[in-house]
Amino acid sequence: MTIRHFLTTQDYSRAEIDALLEQAAVFKCSPRGQQLAGKSIALLFFNPSMRTRTSFELGAFQLGGHAIVLAPGKDAWPIEFEVGSVMDGDTEEHIAEVARVLSRYVDLIAVRAFPKFQDWAVDRQDKVIKAFAQYATVPVINMETITHPCQELAHALALKEHLGDLQNRKYVLTWTYHPKPLNTAVANSALLIATKLGMDVTLLCPTPDYVLDERYMAFGRLNVEQNGGSLKVSHDIEEAYAGADVVYAKSWGALPFFGRWEQEKPVREASRHFIVDEAKMALTNHGLFSHCLPLRRNIKATDAVMDSPACIAIDEAENRLHVQKAVMASLIGQG
Repeated sequence: MTIRHFLTTQDYSRAEIDALLEQAAVFKCSPRGQQLAGKSIALLFFNPSMRTRTSFELGAFQLGGHAIVLAPGKDAWPIEFEVGSVMDGDTEEHIAEVARVLSRYVDLIAVRAFPKFQDWAVDRQDKVIKAFAQYATVPVINMETITHPCQELAHALALKEHLGDLQNRKYVLTWTYHPKPLNTAVANSALLIATKLGMDVTLLCPTPDYVLDERYMAFGRLNVEQNGGSLKVSHDIEEAYAGADVVYAKSWGALPFFGRWEQEKPVREASRHFIVDEAKMALTNHGLFSHCLPLRRNIKATDAVMDSPACIAIDEAENRLHVQKAVMASLIGQG
């Protein structure tokens, strides 16, 4: 039997995405169920979490299931992911054993593992989540690696709740300043889901160095071909914001500078004006604003923007619970 994983929404059709969003909306109205009764999920956190851990643990509980939280290297053995490695360092067991043993215990495995931020050529291989998917005999869920598909669904559900039909709505995915470079995962995912839903997407960033990996740009163009809408890159703040229906903010590191952050710093520091503020939002078509959270106020967006009726970040955060329940319910029963 072929196991269906939830690693990226790009593996799912538009119809399948719509079905997950519809099920999430049902769970939002009726939170309790028995879809996971007698089932369990292992949640592996290689990185810190607040919303992700809370929403997955609670979601499993509300559907009658049980979640087991593990932090490899802290409350579980450090894991080796390289094939053929001589394990004479800090790692104690190999993913080949970890994934197969967990598969004997639980019905689902979910993984959160950020890139190392040293070499994008290595990070873009997404080895950790792919290794779990390779060796596990139960479905694997991506809780954020170099993409964040659960955040995508939560974001999409919030947009649908506030705007209805998203076809050809102007969507601005804007880079914002942060004192340190961050993962490109949410930006990659925002681009994927907005183009998958047929929106007119503008990727706004300070310089060409901040354009996302060509893999995701190519997926975006493919989604446009299949679902309508459009995709373009802009470095012009006023042009990008003009008439926007949605502004989605995120900071991310420039890929050419991975591992060389001191060289990126001058460009980053010179781009503080990319902060989302009232003046920029005034250029939009009464646009919505959102962010995946956590957000540093008055760095990425001003207090006035965060506290305005246009901000749907809290709605999006709540929706993590509902969409993840839909994902778990859709995957359960395999293996």
